[in-house]
Amino acid sequence: MFRYRSHLILWLAAIGFVGNVLASVSADPNAPLQLPETSSHTASARTQTGIDVLEAQKFAALRGKRVGLITNQTGVDSRGRNTVALLAHAPGVKLAALFSPEHGISGSVDAPVGNSTDSATHLPIYSLFGDTRRPAPEMLKDLDALVFDIQDAGVRFYTYITTMGYGMEAAAQSHIPFFVLDRPDPLGGEVIEGPMLDRERTSFVAYFPMPVRYAMTMGELAQMFNVENRIGADLHVMAMKNWRRSESYDQTGLAWIPPSPNLRTPTADFLYPGMEILQAGGVSVGRGTDAPFEMFGAPWVHADELAAALNAQRIPGVSFAAGEFTPREDPYRGQPCEGVTLHLTGRAELRSMQMGITIVDVLHRLYPERFQVQKTVALLGSQSTIERLGRGDGPAQIIAGWASELDEFRQMRAKYLLYP
Repeated sequence: MFRYRSHLILWLAAIGFVGNVLASVSADPNAPLQLPETSSHTASARTQTGIDVLEAQKFAALRGKRVGLITNQTGVDSRGRNTVALLAHAPGVKLAALFSPEHGISGSVDAPVGNSTDSATHLPIYSLFGDTRRPAPEMLKDLDALVFDIQDAGVRFYTYITTMGYGMEAAAQSHIPFFVLDRPDPLGGEVIEGPMLDRERTSFVAYFPMPVRYAMTMGELAQMFNVENRIGADLHVMAMKNWRRSESYDQTGLAWIPPSPNLRTPTADFLYPGMEILQAGGVSVGRGTDAPFEMFGAPWVHADELAAALNAQRIPGVSFAAGEFTPREDPYRGQPCEGVTLHLTGRAELRSMQMGITIVDVLHRLYPERFQVQKTVALLGSQSTIERLGRGDGPAQIIAGWASELDEFRQMRAKYLLYP
């Protein structure tokens, strides 16, 4: 049985932190939370996110406006103060409505979410992951601006990106400005990986044709979407201070707040792009365990065989150990599974999509009757990649085949970058 008590302790601590963040909505917004130092940044040099910059400017950009805020538990400033509370108390600003993405405003729900009312501010919370996934005109009719403050995961199929894109489209249609309070790409702003999304495969988990790892902040993405998707929003990005593209989230001095129930640590986030594509193929990726995305398996896997095959691939930055687990969530809820744990041995060397494609290849070769390669296209987003896997092309050949499209993306992306 996998032993992950340390991960469980970290997760419980994270839950406590998020609880404190949410409690601050009704508390004095000037009372900071105690945040752990997570890098060599000093307090004065800690990355200042968009909400920090807006605060420093005394909320000037929003003065005199009735504001709608798209946010969740990750919407806090660098001192841990909640963006909802800050805008609710900001002089000259009228916070009039809240909007929540997938997982709800608390980030704790793994199911569709309904509309509700915030207990502290008594404002309506319109769910953008329930009956509707776009702000409807009637939700925006009394607003003068829409503000977005959510930490994403740095991965194309993470739905917060689409929620931002849909919000920009709605704001443009209602002729109100859209403000993005920028936050770091948690995986850093340099490594670009994975196949480009097929243009015909845009969806709620694939808003725009780009690689799985795009190395851009939400503000940079918003600028790209606005121009390249011809949204035409009156877009304003509150850029960060003290963030460099080479920095991952745990090098910013900011506390990690799990952006969703299963993405509990920065380590899990680095593994997530390559791991999440596996589930559609028929394996558990650790949901319903103490360490999601740090293990995978299925009842039909032979753990020792799989671990040996993966370690033989010598994937940079990661190793694999055989084991067993019983997930508490689908797929295979309550069923004993054999599989492997992943150990991140070198983050700088890890290329999570190289890892993911190699795992897909190994699973397909070992278990061709059980692992469903074609279904991984749902998140991988590239039919040509699936076809090459199906006919037995090696991972190195497949990855090399992405190069020209990634070069084109880099050239387009360069126009919208905000940070050195």
